[in-house]
Amino acid sequence: MAQVFFKRFLFCLFFTAQLVCSYATVKLPRLISDGMVLQRGEVIRVWGWADPGEKITLKFNNKDYKTVCKPSLVWTVELPAMTPGGPFRMDIQGDNLISISNILIGDVWVCSGQSNMELPMNRLKDKYAAVIKNAANPNIRQFNIKTAYNFHGIQKDLGSGTWVSADPVSVLDFTGVGYFFAKDLYEKYHVPIGLIKASVGGSPAEAWLSETALKSFPKEFALYQKYQDDAVIDQIKKQDEEKAGTWNNRLKQNDRGLEGGEISDWKNTVVPGFRTGHLSGVLWYRKEIDLPEAMDGKAGRLWLGTIVDRDETYINGHLVGSTGYQYPPRKYDVPAGILKKGKNTIVVRVIAENGKVGFTMDKPYELIVGQERVDLKGTWQCKVGYASDPMPGGQTTFQYQPGGLFNAMISPLLAYGVKGVIWYQGESNTGNPGAYEVLFKNLIQDWRAQWQKKDLPFLYVQLASFMPSKPQPSESNWAEVREAQLKALELPNTGMAVATDIGEWNDIHPLNKEEVGKRLSLAAQRVAYHNTKLVYSGPLYQSMKRSGQKVILSFTSTGAGLLAKGGGELKGFAIAGKDGKFVWAKARITGKQVEVWSESVQEPVAVRYAWADNPEGANLYNKEGLPASAFRTDGASEIHK
Repeated sequence: MAQVFFKRFLFCLFFTAQLVCSYATVKLPRLISDGMVLQRGEVIRVWGWADPGEKITLKFNNKDYKTVCKPSLVWTVELPAMTPGGPFRMDIQGDNLISISNILIGDVWVCSGQSNMELPMNRLKDKYAAVIKNAANPNIRQFNIKTAYNFHGIQKDLGSGTWVSADPVSVLDFTGVGYFFAKDLYEKYHVPIGLIKASVGGSPAEAWLSETALKSFPKEFALYQKYQDDAVIDQIKKQDEEKAGTWNNRLKQNDRGLEGGEISDWKNTVVPGFRTGHLSGVLWYRKEIDLPEAMDGKAGRLWLGTIVDRDETYINGHLVGSTGYQYPPRKYDVPAGILKKGKNTIVVRVIAENGKVGFTMDKPYELIVGQERVDLKGTWQCKVGYASDPMPGGQTTFQYQPGGLFNAMISPLLAYGVKGVIWYQGESNTGNPGAYEVLFKNLIQDWRAQWQKKDLPFLYVQLASFMPSKPQPSESNWAEVREAQLKALELPNTGMAVATDIGEWNDIHPLNKEEVGKRLSLAAQRVAYHNTKLVYSGPLYQSMKRSGQKVILSFTSTGAGLLAKGGGELKGFAIAGKDGKFVWAKARITGKQVEVWSESVQEPVAVRYAWADNPEGANLYNKEGLPASAFRTDGASEIHK
């Protein structure tokens, strides 16, 4: 035993320039662990780390596989392609023994993007309570990677994560889109599904590019190189923390509301709604409600829509919840013993960072106790606790910087076999939509190159509708990003789920993740499972021709035919002449084509459809129930595929 220790000690000294110390025992990456799902139908790679020359024996499915650890400290074993099944056990023997249990062979999907992919089932539990209650399925599993970034190149392992099977409790942490996608595929094929959740809210596409891909984008690559200096990051973090800390401390020190206040300090206001005029700082809102004896002492739930920006919410002086940013719905549990018969007071301390403050319209505002609901909309009282200058801008969110998320959250996955990728992202790139087409196509090609799979299925969600609809045709950054996503279909083995019909004007995180998951599943069935007879997409613009005062549009993916959903006239079309001024148009389905015209445009040259942040009312579908993608003929949105 002493000789073995001495041998390793000498080895540590010898290889100090390469590594601080060798591995005293066999070590595995986090992905290769209990409950893992291994990709069927292809060579399975199992790898890890050990001392150079250490002999490794892997036992799996009654067979032994042997290898020797390389001088690089890495060992690899390749298993032959296998059919779906399990659970299995794997034993890995070196100087130590590691046993891995409950292994399945199935299909592995990487779930990546920003918050609409990250959004967990827990945020959907009120909408999908029955689905969650019946979620027990050991054949659907998730490996959740916590947010991490790294600007120092390829990272050998993940910093966190374990494989978890779906059940009514664990599923609350599953990606909502990913779970519904997996659920639909499992019901179709009865093959185990493993989801690797690698998504970060608010992340732009460039954060998910490899160093190699970033070299095609000089500005982004320069930032990537800048942040390789840890001293630069530390200095920026220190400055940002000081700015934010000073601002928040000033609010706390000067907020009149923290000192109480007489009723004369309060003025009537209406909730939901936003304060007229800009105000940064603190606003207090208060409402008194009368509750019957039946609610006395009972537990309840308080729903307050969404609030811009931050809040602390109290009932009868008890803090029942707080949220640090504007997007999550405020659904706070009220413990038993707080509510009482008669008068109860709800107080909300709202912190506004950049001038806009208030409660989002068309959201639920109510107190729920058992089966009873108390409507909280209407007259409230409010007062300014402290009016401040806006929160200092310019803070750097490092997980949003180029390359950082790829290195920390994607590069450790590259040796692991996967079926494909599902992707929901783009909202954070709407500020510069013109660059997104090249950026997004590069990302798809980059990931395929990194996985060494040139035909890796890459399925994605086109941006849902968001923000108030506009009365007249107008330009739209969101529509331009949708167009860039549409053009990515030019790449082979891609599929797109249109979501403009299931967005919410007042929420960047629409709740209908079930339909999104199902539409991605349809794309997977066509692209990854090769069901060539399946209609998986709504109509896609193909070409146009002019016929007198009309424009005739042709489409692919028409399925059994085109229709105006809900009956009546087609909506969402705009037309322009040589002056480039778009006006709303009339449209009519003729077979597999659509005729578009307007009496005010005698010589039409261009047509747009659903070209808006929120194309409310756009209703062109195929008879399979799938919506048409937004497009413009003046932007060459046609897809020849």
